[in-house]
Amino acid sequence: MALKLKGNMEIYNEKKQVYIDLVKNGATEEEQAAAWAEMQEALVNDLKEVITAQVRQENLDQQILAARGKSNILTSEERKFFNSLSTEVGYKEEILLPESTIDRIFEDLTNEHPLLQELGIKTTGLITRIIKSETSGAAVWGKIFGEIKGQLDAAFSEESVTQSKLTAFVVIPKDLFEYGPEWVERFVRAQITETLAVGLERGFLLGAGPVKDEPIGLIKDLNAPIDPTNGYTDKTSSGTLTFADSPTTVKELAAVMKRLSVKENGKSVKVDGKVVLVVNPSDAWNIKALYTFLNANGAYVTVLPYNLRVVESEFMTQGKLLAFVKDRYDAYIGGGVKIKRFDQTLAIEDCDLFTAKQFAFGKAHDNNAAKLFDLNIDDILEPETP
Repeated sequence: MALKLKGNMEIYNEKKQVYIDLVKNGATEEEQAAAWAEMQEALVNDLKEVITAQVRQENLDQQILAARGKSNILTSEERKFFNSLSTEVGYKEEILLPESTIDRIFEDLTNEHPLLQELGIKTTGLITRIIKSETSGAAVWGKIFGEIKGQLDAAFSEESVTQSKLTAFVVIPKDLFEYGPEWVERFVRAQITETLAVGLERGFLLGAGPVKDEPIGLIKDLNAPIDPTNGYTDKTSSGTLTFADSPTTVKELAAVMKRLSVKENGKSVKVDGKVVLVVNPSDAWNIKALYTFLNANGAYVTVLPYNLRVVESEFMTQGKLLAFVKDRYDAYIGGGVKIKRFDQTLAIEDCDLFTAKQFAFGKAHDNNAAKLFDLNIDDILEPETP
């Protein structure tokens, strides 16, 4: 069972927003690192309060749940692993989280973070290369015993992969171990899930590439010169979207679909039902307000043409919209989640520090897999009076 975090993480959410704002505004690496550290500290403190409250509640319900045969049951491998967190003096080597725990981490990741779900992240071993193919050819009619007149050719290409390492710092208060391995597992899983989610969403959307030891984000221009210090630069705008009225919206979004439906090599690609629009949460409400209707069944529905889906990301700049084809961006996570313990680092705070390391790779198939647009939409909020 996952921890119930909604509505219980106020300080963490405030610190996370500070970090996101610094990233979007191009703050220095030192400022971003300091904000990241404050965000992690708030995550630990808020999680401790959440888990303590849930322990009290679950203790009250334990007998009833046991009678019904329901509990947060760990596998023998998981139980051994999380028991060892409180008994081992320190790890000489990195160890892997149990695979079943990793599966649950990434299930939580995709369920709670829509952009990561739309990217279709693939988990795999250590990635060293990606082999791609481009098929072309024709089917030709002919006599049954005639010569073969049609041939299908496949042009294969191999791309070297530079993986990036994303490290989550997991801090466990020592008194949490008294609650048992089930609660330690929940605490660790919640921390890793939330930390990886923030890191992966930023990387797959804004990542500057290998120069910064990051994925190449969807928003980056693959054809522009790579800055030796700052990596890939952002795409230039492909136009302005107004969503002014229904006929205008149909034309504007049709143009978006048309731009995305041609690969960079000039070949067509089917994009129906595969295009996702990424916007800042504030802009999302402006769009939803224009295209939410009361249907014949008395229910409000939000509908855009061409089965387009709007996904919110706090890392997206307000006033901008990124449209991408969901199966034309390679988002890989490989190598498992490696855990290492540093039991003396936070001894004075009565906590143990763990690092959870994950390898990742992200890159669009070509520059036409994603397009950036400006938004020119009236805000639904009137200016507040002083």
